[in-house]
Amino acid sequence: MKNLVSRFFKDESGATAIEYGLIAALIAVVIIGAVTTLGTSLSGTFETVSGSLGGGGEGGE
Repeated sequence: MKNLVSRFFKDESGATAIEYGLIAALIAVVIIGAVTTLGTSLSGTFETVSGSLGGGGEGGE
């Protein structure tokens, strides 16, 4: 029984999996933030170009 408990406390494979999960979550948050910021910026740029071309964006007439 003592050997089983000793092996349990020495086993670090679960900690490694948790670390990889945390890294993946952090990368996902960074990507979502970057895409959101870039999308807002691109939307403003397209509105500026559309306004310069005389298109009001109201039905594509």
